[in-house]
Amino acid sequence: MSDVEIWHNPRCSKSRAALELLLSRGVEPRVVLYLEAPPTVERLEEVLALLGVEPRALMRTGEAPYAELGLEAPDTSRADLLRALVEHPILIERPVVIAHGRAVVARPPERAVEVL
Repeated sequence: MSDVEIWHNPRCSKSRAALELLLSRGVEPRVVLYLEAPPTVERLEEVLALLGVEPRALMRTGEAPYAELGLEAPDTSRADLLRALVEHPILIERPVVIAHGRAVVARPPERAVEVL
């Protein structure tokens, strides 16, 4: 099993480019199709800690659920933000690459190699 993981959305060009970059370097990551199998709150907490960010920094604020759920409100609790990410994984910024106790949002895709 690979020690590199990518939270991947095959419909996203940045996600496809990051995966291709990893593969071109001989890395066969564990591909997590997070829209089909969203991370748990516990896994999100782990990855947020590796990224060194709060939940809102991992959110795609332009997606419809962000506004529909009122997540832009400054008093939205951390628990509510995490729950929204799990229940509406389209809100998770992609791709996320995790390896060797580190994580990065690979935007631009070239950032994927930072954790190798």
